[in-house]
Amino acid sequence: MINFLKNILQPASMLSGIIIGAGVFSLPYVFLSAGLATSFFYLGFFGLIYIFLYFIYADIIVRTAGEHRFVGYADIYLGKAGLSISLLIGLLQLFFVMTIYLILAPSFSKLFIGGDAVYHLFAFWLAGSALIFLDSRKLAFSEFLIVIGIALIMALIFFLGLPAFIFSGISFGSLDLSKFLSVGPILFALSGSLAVPEIFGYFRDAKIPLSYMKNSLALGGFVPILAYGGFVMGIIGLSGVVSEDSVSGLIGNVPDILLWLVGILGIFSLVSSYIIVGTNVRKIIRQDLKMQALAGGSAAVFLPIALYFAGFQSFLGAVSFVGTLFLPMESILLILIWLQVNKISKVPPMFAGRWTRIAVPVILFVFFVSLFYAIL
Repeated sequence: MINFLKNILQPASMLSGIIIGAGVFSLPYVFLSAGLATSFFYLGFFGLIYIFLYFIYADIIVRTAGEHRFVGYADIYLGKAGLSISLLIGLLQLFFVMTIYLILAPSFSKLFIGGDAVYHLFAFWLAGSALIFLDSRKLAFSEFLIVIGIALIMALIFFLGLPAFIFSGISFGSLDLSKFLSVGPILFALSGSLAVPEIFGYFRDAKIPLSYMKNSLALGGFVPILAYGGFVMGIIGLSGVVSEDSVSGLIGNVPDILLWLVGILGIFSLVSSYIIVGTNVRKIIRQDLKMQALAGGSAAVFLPIALYFAGFQSFLGAVSFVGTLFLPMESILLILIWLQVNKISKVPPMFAGRWTRIAVPVILFVFFVSLFYAIL
C-alpha cells in the first residue's frame, strides 16, 4: 500500500493537481451553452487525447539527455524556429494562465473570508509565489493532499446536485461535433502537460523505477475527466441560473456551508495549479533560456500580477483565448518534437506504445481543425 501511494498515487496527484484548476469553473456554463451531449463527448475525447500527449512528452524527456522544459526541447529538436515558436506559445501562455488564477482567486476566497477583493488577490499572489519554490518531492506531497481535498468537495457537490440535475428536465440534446463553443474551455480545463517534467523529476529524485510512470500519467489524466463530469452535473443541479464562474449562480440557492466548501475548492485548485505553473516558468527561464535563477523567479512572481493590473481581468474570455489558440499550437509542436526524437534517438520509445503511435495522426488533425476554428 505504501509503495502504491509513493509510486502511483502521489505522482498521479501532481498531474491531477495541475489539471484540476481554474478551467473547471467555466465548464458548467459552456456545457449548457454548447449542449450537454456534445460537451460531454468532447470532455472524454480530449481527455483521452491529453493522456496520449502525456505519454509522448514523457517519452521525449526520458530519451533526451539533460534537464529541460518544453522550450528547451523545441530548441534542441526543432532549432531556432522551434525555440521562437515555443517561447510564444509556451512561456507567454504560462503568464496568461497564472493571471487567470489571479482573476478567480478573490471570487472564491471571499466566499469564506471577508475583506476587500484586493487583499484577497494579494494574499493569494503572495502564498502562490512562495510555494513555487518547493522541490519536486515536497511539491508531490502537497499536491497529493490538495487533490484529496478537492476530490472530497467535488464529490459532495456531485452527490448534492445530482438528484436536482436528474429531475431538472434539462435535455442533453443531440451530438453535434460542429459546435466548437466548449472546445476552448475544455482544452484549458484538461491541459496538464506542465506537470510531466515535475513528475519525471519526482521519480528521478525518489529513485522510483520509471516503469510506474506510465500508470501514474494515465491515472492522473483520467481522474479529472470523471471529476469534471460530476462537477458539471452537480453545479447545474444546485444552481438557479448557472453563472460563468460557477459561483454566482449558487448564491442564495445553497446553504452557506456549501458556499464555503466551494470557495475552499476554488482556492485549493487554484493554488495547486499556480504552484506547478510558476515552477515551470522559473525553470524554463533558468534552464532553457540560460538566465540567472533570480530572473526566472522574479518573472514567475511579478509578471502575472503586472498583467492583471494592466487590464487582463476577463475570466471566460481569457480561458477561451488560451484554450483555442495556445493549447492546440503547443500540442502540435510537442508531437513534432516527438517525431524528430524518433528520427534521432537510438533509445526506443518507453511510454509511447502502439496505440499512441496510431493516435498521433488523429491528434494532429483534431488540433489543426481546432486551431483553424480559433483563427477564423
